[in-house]
Amino acid sequence: MTKPVWLLNGPNLNLLGLRQPEIYGRETLADVVAACERLAGELGLALHALQSNHEGQIVEHIHAAREAASGIVINPGAYSHTSVAILDALNAFEGPVLEVHISNIHRREAFRHHSFVSGRAEGVIAGFGTEGYLFALRRMRSLLK
Repeated sequence: MTKPVWLLNGPNLNLLGLRQPEIYGRETLADVVAACERLAGELGLALHALQSNHEGQIVEHIHAAREAASGIVINPGAYSHTSVAILDALNAFEGPVLEVHISNIHRREAFRHHSFVSGRAEGVIAGFGTEGYLFALRRMRSLLK
């Protein structure tokens, strides 16, 4: 595989392990990225991980991925429910997109039940904790074959 899979994380995921651990667990984003890098290596994938709390920066990352990534695994965080800009950027990306949520967004507040990103994603993984990222990488490998 010549182009890496990009792992994009949105707002507040830099606080993973600290922010609401009863919902999101105690693993840090660094722990998640390390586990994803290990699995990506086993799957023969390269991984490029990025996180931003800023919607425009996430859009810029997706724009850059158009030339540099084979696929995108994205946890857009709260922007899932609000960002048409991220959806539009993903619609301009030609590779596969998988959406990940650590919590089950459908068991939470009603405003979290809708994700703009889901309309573009080949698949959505929600409610499996940080293990959802690993599920997404396995699925991404299948999609890229």
